[in-house]
Amino acid sequence: MNPGEGDRAAILVEGPSDRRAIETLARLRGRDLRAEGVVVVPMGGVTNIGHFLERLGPRGRGLRLAGMCDAAEEHHVRRALERTGYGAALSRAEMARLGFHVCVVDLEDELIRALGTDRVERTLAAEGELASFRVLQKQPAQRDRELGRQLRRFLGCRSGRKARYAGLLVEALDPARPPEPLERVLAQV
Repeated sequence: MNPGEGDRAAILVEGPSDRRAIETLARLRGRDLRAEGVVVVPMGGVTNIGHFLERLGPRGRGLRLAGMCDAAEEHHVRRALERTGYGAALSRAEMARLGFHVCVVDLEDELIRALGTDRVERTLAAEGELASFRVLQKQPAQRDRELGRQLRRFLGCRSGRKARYAGLLVEALDPARPPEPLERVLAQV
């Protein structure tokens, strides 16, 4: 979604699953981000963040910015923040003070750890996909992996599944105790 004229803040995220998770948590907490002038912007990949920082940040539209990324992508965010004037040699804590938060591994890992694997499996069952997950678990490449990693693989192996389950798993959370990156990014805007 592109920011409109009345928007005051933007949350920059890698893609649709992050957007769905943030919007779902906001809704569960009684927040209407659009009415508040906050837009969640999927960037089509974290490597595009520099473009969005330039276009929407202090040098562009002047919106208050926040964001969330996977641990493996942290260096892209750090470099883009540095290139666009947010600071030099930023630590993770400094990035967080600027509003940019890092998932321990990725959003799916955060949600699985917050819910526990049993709750995630119950969500798969409720969606009629537990049998498909059991098939994935029997694959040679998956057999020796721990359950959380198998679940992450399952969520990411079909187009649209990550985004669909991002909302469903956030709905299954205790809204008062979401994963820290989701909590913090919403608190920034």
